[in-house]
Amino acid sequence: MKSVPYKLTELFILFVLIPISFAIDYSLILKIIIGVLGFGYVLFVLLKIEKLRFTIQKNIQWKKFWKTTLLKFLIIAIFTTCFVWFTNKNSLFTVVLNKPKTWLFFLVIYTLLSVYPQELLFRTFFFKRYKSLFKNDYLFLFINAVLFSLGHLFFNNTIVIAITFIGGLLFAFTFYKTKSTFLVSIEHAIYGCWLYTVGMGTMLGFPA
Repeated sequence: MKSVPYKLTELFILFVLIPISFAIDYSLILKIIIGVLGFGYVLFVLLKIEKLRFTIQKNIQWKKFWKTTLLKFLIIAIFTTCFVWFTNKNSLFTVVLNKPKTWLFFLVIYTLLSVYPQELLFRTFFFKRYKSLFKNDYLFLFINAVLFSLGHLFFNNTIVIAITFIGGLLFAFTFYKTKSTFLVSIEHAIYGCWLYTVGMGTMLGFPA
């Protein structure tokens, strides 16, 4: 199960074929079944074949991580605030101001049930399985971001595709540098929670 043809086929099915199929109109139940089976397969490969152990690194450079992440967050916060202000002013911070309990509940659920599974799939699994197939690291990171964006094709929204591509690049570089699912999940959660907070939740399919 580690041959190049097998891995390329695996990559195509998991990261191209299935995401594209989710953008097609067919049974939601069938989509859920495919998604669960696909993620189950990913966990099986990580645990039984790649022998991954879910542990938090002891030598994490927290100061460097927070300095870099907060700088990126500041840029994202300024840009997205301006974007919402000029495109849909009424949505600016509307959920956190009017529905604080919904806002807080969603942040917890989103972080635990969406962010971490996404990072396991698109960073931990993807890097572990396919990094050796690419000689150029930057090409590999670019493809990872493209496929992460493709994974959100079902939203049928150009802005979402653009946002997830940029996010994919940021997360790919973070994982490339830190090799930490924990750290990249924190970064992903910060940006995603902010987008919901600032008023871009409806666009991203979040509860409003």
